[in-house]
Amino acid sequence: MSYGENTVVDAVSMTLRPGRVTALVGPNGSGKSTFLRAVSRLVRARGGSVALPDADDAWTLSSREFAKRITLLAQQRPSPVGITVADLVGYGRHAHRDGWRGRDPLGAAAIERALDLTGLDALRDTPLETLSGGQMQRAWFAAALAQDTGVLLLDEPTNHLDLRYQVETLDLMRQLADDHGVAVGVVLHDLAHAADVADDVHVLSRGRVVAHGDAAACLTAELLSDVYGIPVDVAHDPATGAIDIRARRQRARRIASAV
Repeated sequence: MSYGENTVVDAVSMTLRPGRVTALVGPNGSGKSTFLRAVSRLVRARGGSVALPDADDAWTLSSREFAKRITLLAQQRPSPVGITVADLVGYGRHAHRDGWRGRDPLGAAAIERALDLTGLDALRDTPLETLSGGQMQRAWFAAALAQDTGVLLLDEPTNHLDLRYQVETLDLMRQLADDHGVAVGVVLHDLAHAADVADDVHVLSRGRVVAHGDAAACLTAELLSDVYGIPVDVAHDPATGAIDIRARRQRARRIASAV
């Protein structure tokens, strides 16, 4: 995947499986978001393909048929004015309608489910322009859920959310995978979140996958220190299996060297 002459993602292959959460982690500029944009057909890769169970190459599907199978919650999104939360969530049903205002027998139920899962039912009639950043993030998440696809791609879905809604968003990802068989692919900067929520982790660096597998195998101190360019400590709790990942602060060292 390239922008002009600059190759951003090179030879990255990934399988998103029903009922599993796959996390993409890595430094800024490593190609995580670009990869999701290519999979979701927002940008065209110079090579490769996106295979679905009923289509060897998803690029051959119409936009409407593709949108019934894969949805992406991107980082950069418009901020519509003059519509309510429920209106925005309803936009997620566009691919299922017969025309812009056509019939969608399952639409009302899908919208209600999305509002309920994201805790937005009480805000359904609230104008979007009055929402906080975190509420707006959840409204867009609800719109993605209303699209009701088998593959859900999320680019930094916990951004702008307070601690409670970060946890609820991670729990929702697991619920969608475990209870509804959705294949979830998610870009996360918080390595602890990735270790906690993901079945599979792919570590990207400079446009390539440098490690993939379960969190314990991929998120090692040696690899993360190399990828991020700072010392990283990783500890495992033998009782719970939790992984604690911390970067060592370098401020004291920089101050000492400057004196």
